[in-house]
Amino acid sequence: MSVDTSALSQPLYDPAVDGTYVPPLDIVLACAREELARYATANIHDHHEVLVAAVSTHDRLRQLVAALDKEAGR
Repeated sequence: MSVDTSALSQPLYDPAVDGTYVPPLDIVLACAREELARYATANIHDHHEVLVAAVSTHDRLRQLVAALDKEAGR
């Protein structure tokens, strides 16, 4: 017996829902450094802690790329 889990799935990023505001590069870069420091000691054996770190870092990386693109005029 299989269970339909498609309704439980949710993407990390949805352009239709997520905002389009891009903070200045210097702010995003400072936040990215804080993010790296915050999760540098995450326990890789703690599933929840690793999941939180991964999602948070994914969001920060997306912001960093958007800020770099904006500064480069892309």
